[in-house]
Amino acid sequence: QVQLVESGGGLVQAGGSLRLSCAASGSIFSLNAMGWYRQAPGKQRELVATITRGGSTNAADSVKGRFTISINNARNTVYLQMNSLKSEDTAVYYCNARVSLPPRRNEYDYWGQGTQVTVSS
Repeated sequence: QVQLVESGGGLVQAGGSLRLSCAASGSIFSLNAMGWYRQAPGKQRELVATITRGGSTNAADSVKGRFTISINNARNTVYLQMNSLKSEDTAVYYCNARVSLPPRRNEYDYWGQGTQVTVSS
């Protein structure tokens, strides 16, 4: 099994910054990609940003220029640096990991438990 442990959420004023972390552990053959998604009350879960093991990134238009995703492959950890936060960024943020597991190296998606980010205006 694979476990994802998230940290770094909290309450911040508009214009402030937060840094989310998510560490993956378990019987992982390879960590192919990680990412962050968010879900606000009454809305569907949406992509925030993703990053591959090789460092290729993808981000939602709403966060480009404000959020930066990075990965530490040695630690199987993904980070989301969030700057210039807005009230509309308020949501539960979920970490996602796409991993290959032994012995057949099949690919699976795993999710963290979620961390609350609240931006006050």
